[in-house]
Amino acid sequence: MRKICLFLGSLLIIMSGYASADAKPFTRSTIANFESPWAMTFLPDGQLLVSEKKGRLYRVTQTGQKSEPIKGVPKVDFGGQGGLGDVVLHPLFAENQLVYISYVEKGKSNTRGAVVARAKLVTQGPTQLELAELQVIWRQWPKVSGRGHYGHRLAFSSDGHLFISSGDRQKFDPAQDMQKNLGKIIRLNDDGSIPTDNPFADQGGVTAQIWSLGHRNPLGLAFDSQGRLWNQEMGPRHGDELNLVIKGKDYGYPTVSNGDHYDGRKIPDHVTRPEFEAPKAYWVPAISPAGLIFYSGSLFPEWNGNAFLGGLSSQALVRVAFEGTAAREIERYDMGARIREIEQGPAGALWILEDSGRLLKLEPKT
Repeated sequence: MRKICLFLGSLLIIMSGYASADAKPFTRSTIANFESPWAMTFLPDGQLLVSEKKGRLYRVTQTGQKSEPIKGVPKVDFGGQGGLGDVVLHPLFAENQLVYISYVEKGKSNTRGAVVARAKLVTQGPTQLELAELQVIWRQWPKVSGRGHYGHRLAFSSDGHLFISSGDRQKFDPAQDMQKNLGKIIRLNDDGSIPTDNPFADQGGVTAQIWSLGHRNPLGLAFDSQGRLWNQEMGPRHGDELNLVIKGKDYGYPTVSNGDHYDGRKIPDHVTRPEFEAPKAYWVPAISPAGLIFYSGSLFPEWNGNAFLGGLSSQALVRVAFEGTAAREIERYDMGARIREIEQGPAGALWILEDSGRLLKLEPKT
């Protein structure tokens, strides 16, 4: 009954906060088109790196001119939710030219898992780029069957640590298994070594990598202006979450969730098990979140400090406001397409990747 009430309450919030096409405070420009794009990041000169799931990486100008596919991208296992994933820059990229990518690799006996690698982005001739000296620094363990819930989002903290979201791979129980790094948020040094102050560092092995546990399919990872780490993740059947990620905490999946299993089996809500960390916001019905940023630009000053989540099934851009660490959705913009990724551009515009392939730039209406 409680979940039914939440469902109806969420519908009322959505209806009251849904911005029609005319009410949107921004205009949309199509900058470029891609095939199954997954992630993007801005280079210091304002150009973008954009990944495609099939294993291609491009440099793109803000006017939409695409480079040839960047050389040196490793072979990826493309299929389902897998392929080439995230791309981020080292905090000292201007000095070391290091780029970090995540992707899916094949294992033995029809298994697969996500990996993270770093490489130098170097120029070969006037237009050709290459990922040189590529080195794998992390792997999901163990590799398992199936092609879902890799997670593999990347984010650097201000002190230079690399955080990785690792999905449960649709296997449920590994999210609570400390001998596996599935269903976890991972914290590493920039070279892939394990920080000595990780919460479980003294246990060694993959356990030492773990920053938090009990996650399902985390497809967004970002720091707010206070340096706090947040993730969003897809719930099972509804119950999508926005979490403040705290060192050593257990977020409860699959023991608790504000959604239920797809086969109809009930999962106890977070409130029934207070020993687990509850989400700061959750969605019933689901929005199917992908991508997460905290806005800090000057083009939309009223959005400063707000978070934005992309919506896949909801085909929306979801804006979340905060009072301390309490979070709530305050507006939802109907985009008419599945939103895979969001980034803030150097000048404060929002840049959006649609699953269907379009790269969009959102700017204020004049």
